[in-house]
Amino acid sequence: MSKQIRHGLAILMALTLAWMPLAAVAELVDFGQYQVHYSIFASTFLDPDVAAQNGLKRSKSIGVINVAIMEKTENGGLKTIGGQVEGKVLNDIRQHRFLGFRRISEGDSVYFIAEFQYGNAELLTFEVTARPLGGGTQLPIRTAHTLFND
Repeated sequence: MSKQIRHGLAILMALTLAWMPLAAVAELVDFGQYQVHYSIFASTFLDPDVAAQNGLKRSKSIGVINVAIMEKTENGGLKTIGGQVEGKVLNDIRQHRFLGFRRISEGDSVYFIAEFQYGNAELLTFEVTARPLGGGTQLPIRTAHTLFND
């Protein structure tokens, strides 16, 4: 294999690996005036400095769920808003653990994070309810993900 082909394959592999985790786990649910954006990932994907700054453990058996409540603005954009997020994670035999969400504020951005334990290739179901600040609206999310120890 020529040096040029190996270099091209290395670049392609790097781009694929860089985008795959983001595309696989970042999602949103639209509730009309509100959207709930969330991502679920292994804590080892976090940069060590970012993890330390946010009080998160990096481990092959700890995952992170990140939730943001977004409100549609008059000009058609979105802005993050405060509120409350609670939920639980269930394994494949329906045993559940409650998620302890913490509010994180960075400038105008507000999001909620929780850590959870998982086993390699374990299918987990997340049942999360977000409540926007100032409203009695409940925004329920139910999603399933499988995480792998890297």
